[in-house]
Amino acid sequence: MQAEQLLAVMSPDIYGKFKQAIETGKWLDGKPLSPQQRETVLQAVLMYQAKVEQSEEHMTVGKNGEIVQKSRQQLQQELKQAQSKEINIARFKQDDF
Repeated sequence: MQAEQLLAVMSPDIYGKFKQAIETGKWLDGKPLSPQQRETVLQAVLMYQAKVEQSEEHMTVGKNGEIVQKSRQQLQQELKQAQSKEINIARFKQDDF
């Protein structure tokens, strides 16, 4: 199968399952990936990240095909921004009820 054909039929759900299989070394049913499967699935995940997802998340493949690497300061800044967007939760003490 050609790369373009693979990307055309690969849904975000399939990408997620492939990504999880690479991270854990096992398929969802618990069977381990063979070395050939690991290589093929990893190539598919990297290609999907570069061509479809185009994420700028740390340690993913960017639009240009290179791995996105961010400094510690950049990662801390992104974390602070994400935390500031979160909705505050009402907090109560045990005596408040």
